[in-house]
Amino acid sequence: MALDTPVINSFLLLMVANLGPWLIYALGLGYGIGSIPFGLVLTRAAGLGDIRKIGSGNIGATNVLRTGNKGLAAATLLLDGLKATLAVVLANHWFGLAPAIAAGLGAFIGHLYPVWLGFRGGKGVATYIGALLGLVPWAALAFIVTWIAMAVWKRYSSLSALVAACVTPIVLVMAGHPILAGVFTVMTMLLFWKHRANINRLRSGDEPLIGVSTVDGRAAA
Repeated sequence: MALDTPVINSFLLLMVANLGPWLIYALGLGYGIGSIPFGLVLTRAAGLGDIRKIGSGNIGATNVLRTGNKGLAAATLLLDGLKATLAVVLANHWFGLAPAIAAGLGAFIGHLYPVWLGFRGGKGVATYIGALLGLVPWAALAFIVTWIAMAVWKRYSSLSALVAACVTPIVLVMAGHPILAGVFTVMTMLLFWKHRANINRLRSGDEPLIGVSTVDGRAAA
């Protein structure tokens, strides 16, 4: 569901004119879907135990990969992304285009801070991309291309994701989507907060390169 500039501008007008329950519903819908911890659900279903007790303790695909099950990690990555896309699509169908943006934000927050897990969730990269995919597919592609370019150049997964997240609001503004850019700026700030340990390791030179295993799984969280 690609949104054009008039739709984004109408979102601003609707936000100012009517902060009705539909925004709350959409945000709640997004949060509920986004808070589903697929990494935990899949690893338990596969008989691999509690993913929170493995490696970094994170529920995301990177930590699921530490179980040695690449298929399960790929499924976690895909589902963590598509749950945000689903939230956006459903909110658009039931409430309209404007609430779909709120649903995307809600899904992202739900993944980062799921109530079911004591508000200790994943880092949100896949869910960030999934929200972009539902709202502006070409921006999701731009994120992925940026990530790949940075990964080839620097070989740091976390750095690649953070750079791609910084680029996203910029390209949205350049494309005439200031409100979406504002929403994804907030999401980018949350992404940085969840990656603060990675940022510290990048600064100290201790962040592992892509494809290089570490003795301590927590070092690559």
